[in-house]
Amino acid sequence: MKKVRKEEIGNPASPVRLRGMTTSVVTGGAGFLGSNLCDYLLREGHRVICVDNLETGSLENIAHAKGEKFSFVPHDVVEPIHIDEDVDFVFHLAALASPVDYLRAPLASLKVGSYGTHNALGLAKWKRARFLISSTSEVYGDPEVHPQPET
Repeated sequence: MKKVRKEEIGNPASPVRLRGMTTSVVTGGAGFLGSNLCDYLLREGHRVICVDNLETGSLENIAHAKGEKFSFVPHDVVEPIHIDEDVDFVFHLAALASPVDYLRAPLASLKVGSYGTHNALGLAKWKRARFLISSTSEVYGDPEVHPQPET
């Protein structure tokens, strides 16, 4: 049996050593933040799979992202997410983040926050991918002060 040296064991907090092209899934990728993240990842050489149901996102935000390194998957993350290829990163940005949107559709907002997160985590677990979730200070309600403090 080969003895494993300490330096051969990866630190989970250390940068990933990339082999070939990295594939990233961005839920909510047609939204403002998601589309900008897709652009950044494409510039960094990632293959990007944008997943969005266009409830609050827009195809206009990703219209310029074309080619074999970018895919748009129209999908509601409240339902399980199936991606047939290897995935290295899952960025979960899907949300009804604006007070106007979550007041208009409070149950949908709760479902994206719970089922959507569960399904995005499930995809990351299935693909053994790294996972990042983002949130917004809007979860505290309509702010009286801008920017809204975490307190």
